[in-house]
Formats: sequence, structure tokens, C-alpha cells
Amino acid sequence: MNKGKYVLAQLTSFLPSHVFENCVRKYNGNQGVHHFSCWNQLVAMMFGQLSGRDSLRDLITSLSAHSPKFYHLGLGDGISKSNLAYANEHRDYRIFEEYAYYLVDEARRCGSIDDEFLSAFKGPVYAFDSSIVNLCLSMYSWATFRTTKGGIKLHTQFDLKTNIPYFIHVTNAGAHDFKGMDTIAYEHDGFYIFDRGYMDFNRLYNVQKHGAFFVVRARKNLRFNRIYSSKCNKEANIRCDQTIRLIGWKSLNSYPEKLRRVKFFDYENQVMFVFLTNNFDLDAESIAALYKYRWMIELFFKWIKQHLKIKVFWGRTENAVRIQIFVSIICFALVSMVRSKLKIEKSIYEILQIISVSLFDKTPINQLLTNIVYQDVKELNCIQLKINEFI
Repeated sequence: MNKGKYVLAQLTSFLPSHVFENCVRKYNGNQGVHHFSCWNQLVAMMFGQLSGRDSLRDLITSLSAHSPKFYHLGLGDGISKSNLAYANEHRDYRIFEEYAYYLVDEARRCGSIDDEFLSAFKGPVYAFDSSIVNLCLSMYSWATFRTTKGGIKLHTQFDLKTNIPYFIHVTNAGAHDFKGMDTIAYEHDGFYIFDRGYMDFNRLYNVQKHGAFFVVRARKNLRFNRIYSSKCNKEANIRCDQTIRLIGWKSLNSYPEKLRRVKFFDYENQVMFVFLTNNFDLDAESIAALYKYRWMIELFFKWIKQHLKIKVFWGRTENAVRIQIFVSIICFALVSMVRSKLKIEKSIYEILQIISVSLFDKTPINQLLTNIVYQDVKELNCIQLKINEFI
């Protein structure tokens, strides 16, 4: 690592620039551009994400104080609020979308599986959920949601083994949750964990037809016939483990095969959970434990809204909003890659806290992230630590 490089430049050196240039050429991103290229745009947006800027004006004001460093930071000859805003509005967001998914694949390959329970599964384990980002309807007229409110919905497929968002599909906030299931490319022997908003039997049967498994929380009005019951472990809070068949013409026509119904009582929250799955090999405790891991995607939504800027957008067009969302995913994947390649033991949240105040330092990044113990930084995903108590 070159000790003369700024931390921001050291971070971007982990990015495969040739892949980004291929994406730029594919969508003519630099057509007619003289000095502010797509790469300059990406670096500027990453600076805003990593340093926690609240607005486009805030971003430009912060960078302007370091104008002599622009070349060494990868920002080209200069940057202004107008040319960054114009680039976000007019350059195809698919440049950043495809690059984000490439980096996500790289981060998943680099990432290690620290959880003993999840590592026992042969195939991937995903949680799928959505989160609404509210927008002002008068400023974002394209994002209609309700009469007086605008918004977008992030349908996210989250890899629980590597803690990486595998796929994000952006729709209008009014789109029903289960429609996001149509975007999933199901993998053989993979596990997909859903909340009860995704209990659509047509789509769940599609999981079955792909040779994959699902765990979904059942609704209270589920109608079924019990075929037989298996012996269950009462000490593990399992109340029943049944093989069932749906009744009702519509439900049975949508899912004509048998299902497994597992009932679990959560003493901590005093809540009864009922799960449906098409897997008959795992024990009932593991089925309930898999659903517990679904909360990792909720923690991801909370984390990314707080620490990467997707609640305050730096442009009003749909294209600008999508660019900002995918740049946030690029930053997340980049930090995950750096953490894996440098074998950093700190969490991604701790790394971001350190980087956010060090982007203009010249300390080698491996030294910056390993030499000092930051005992005052508290991890937000404290709920995740209770998972092992559940298993």
C-alpha cells in the first residue's frame, strides 16, 4: 500500500476500475464528457456516502476545501454542484447498478462464514424483505404512494451467510411485498426466509418447483387439513410439528403438495409463531431458528438508513435516486471487501465510523483499521448476538 495515498484513494484502489469502465461504455456514460467523468462522479458520491454528507451542497462545500487534492483523490480537474447534479440526473443509473451487483458478488466470494449454524447448510441462505423510504410527494412527483405522501420500496434479497445484500429491486412504495418475489432467481438447495406478507401460494410453489426451500410465517386465517403430527421437543418451545395439506379450491390449486407446519412459542416476547416450510428434513428447532435469522435483514435496513445516505437524497429525479441507492450498495460491498482482504476483525459499522473521519488522512488503511482499539464504538446489531441463545 502506498503510504502517500489518501485514505479515500486507498479505498478506491480496491475497486476494479476496468469493470466500471465496461459498464460506462455499455451505457455511453462518458459520451460528450470533457472533464467530469463517470469515475469522478462515482468517487464524489462515495465521498458523500462515506463521510455522511446531508445534501449535495454539503458534499460540494466539504470537497471544495480540499480542491488541491482533487487529482490524487480521483476527482479529476474539479467538481461543482451543478455538474454533479446534472450527472446524477442524466447518466444512466444502470452503470452503477451493474457495478454494484458485480461488487456484491466479489464481496460474497471474499466473505467468510462465521456462523456455525448457517455454515452447516449446503446451499445459500437468504432472507427476503422490503423497506419503504418515504419521500416528499411535492418534490418527487414520480414516486406516488398515498394522497399526500411519496415513497419508494426496496425489495432486498439478503445473504445471511455473508451479511451482504445480494439483490435490491426498487419499486413504487405502493407495490405489494409479494410481487418482489417475482424478481428472485431461485437457486437449487437454497433456503429463502419470508415474513407473512409473502405468503402467496403461487409464488411459494415456484420456490418448490426450482428445487429450493422456503420458511414463511403463516397467517392466522390459514385453512388446512392435518395429515399427521410428528413428535416435537417441548423443552425447545416447539408446540407442534405437522404435515398438512391446504384446503379451499384456490389455495390447493396454487400449492397442490404437502406442507410442513411448525408452531413455536417465543417466551422472551410472549409471541406464538407459526411457520410453513416445504423442507421435511430439518428438525423443527432449526426451522424456527432460520426464521430468527430473518431479523438480520431488518438490522441491515436500519443500519443502511442510518449510516449510508438513502433517507436524504441528493437529486429529485428517479434516476438520481437510483444512482444514490446503488452507490450506497457499492460502498457497503467495498467496505466488506476491504474487511475481508485485510482480515480486519472490526465490524463494518466500526470500519465506517473510522473511515468517515479519516478520508483525507494518509495513514495506510490496514494500519488505520488494526492498530487502535475503539472501545467506545457500539455495534447496533446487538439483537443478532442473541441468536445463539435461541438455537
